[in-house]
Amino acid sequence: MLFGSSGIRRVFDRGLLDLSLKVGSACGSLNKSIVVGTDTRTTGVTLSSGFISGALAAGSSVAFGGIAPTPTVAFAAKNRDSGCCITASHNPEQYNGMKLVNPDGSAYTKEQQDEIGRLVLQSSLCEWTEQGDYVAADIITPHKEAVLQSFSPEREISVVLDCGGGAGSVITPLVLSDAGIKAECINCHTSGMFPRPSEPLETNLSHIPGLVRSGGFDGALIHDGDADRFMAFDNRGRYISGDHLLVLFAEYTGAKRVVTTADASMLIESIAEVRRTPVGDSFVSEELRSWGDFGGEPSGSWIFPSHSLCPDGIYAAMVFCSIASSTDVAERIDSMPDYPILRHSMECPGAKELLISMGAENPTDGIRIEDEDGWCLVRASGTEPKVRITAEGKTRDIAERMKELGLSALRSANGGM
Repeated sequence: MLFGSSGIRRVFDRGLLDLSLKVGSACGSLNKSIVVGTDTRTTGVTLSSGFISGALAAGSSVAFGGIAPTPTVAFAAKNRDSGCCITASHNPEQYNGMKLVNPDGSAYTKEQQDEIGRLVLQSSLCEWTEQGDYVAADIITPHKEAVLQSFSPEREISVVLDCGGGAGSVITPLVLSDAGIKAECINCHTSGMFPRPSEPLETNLSHIPGLVRSGGFDGALIHDGDADRFMAFDNRGRYISGDHLLVLFAEYTGAKRVVTTADASMLIESIAEVRRTPVGDSFVSEELRSWGDFGGEPSGSWIFPSHSLCPDGIYAAMVFCSIASSTDVAERIDSMPDYPILRHSMECPGAKELLISMGAENPTDGIRIEDEDGWCLVRASGTEPKVRITAEGKTRDIAERMKELGLSALRSANGGM
């Protein structure tokens, strides 16, 4: 399979380099103008050169924005036919890949991905007189200005900002400074070797709570490698779960219709009408094309349709700062219910076949079992021979019961394993 749940992503090797040329050629044959940017990985220049060469050879015009977050590339794509960010998002540094976006910021649909996959097997090469044009472009400034136009914090605040050495380093500090927000910048330099694991998990951010508390900051802002993700700490130095951020953002934006993923907490359904998609921000953005005021998934992808259909960690950071300037974030988080969520995985060599036998249309999307007070999601891992079970309940006992329902369904499908 060429595309995963968020673009093309794999360990860098000769095969990926060859693929970048072919994907560039495929995109160039479909789009007359493409904007390209990279995150900070050491292989970014190499892969972007391959992709750009393929696009130019197919006759497409390319604007290269250099190091830029995925949402910045997506914002620039509104003036082109397509966009490509060379990135592996929050994966470790040895990975890289390509995220393809439409002019509205949304990820390529399954149909578009299939078309790219078909064209990769062909060769699109224009005559030397018909090669595409190349230009270097400033795509940071327009994105920064668009974000700033949307916000005016109610009071002066100060925050900790950790960009993880990723592409957010070239824009988020500038946005905060221009908005009059004081920021203690940590890891806000571009680095091909990430100073911390890129995924914005609480376990990767043990240095943040002490900084927030000792400095009396109003919170902390966290990016992953390509700044499409955003997570936060409150003014007491506590990591805010993705499910609570989903509610916080929905409330602030006044969203009445929210799109989120099958593994998100049922907490969001207490404040909005909800549609659920398979896990992956590309599914959320596709649904938002036709329905919804706001969308996101608990891993840190937040989509504000009035701005872009690409998850935008920079925009989300400013939403959080606006909330922090008018609300005691810690008090609001404490007022929200906190339903127990249980996660379990088990080795299963035939995981995908087993989920299909259970009735899953797509084994990695899985099946969801629901009742009034809880739910369970059973899905095959997309990267390992495992089955993953996620269960939630309004109480621990209900969560345990929902988890057992998922396990029982698995046992029945597998002949009582």
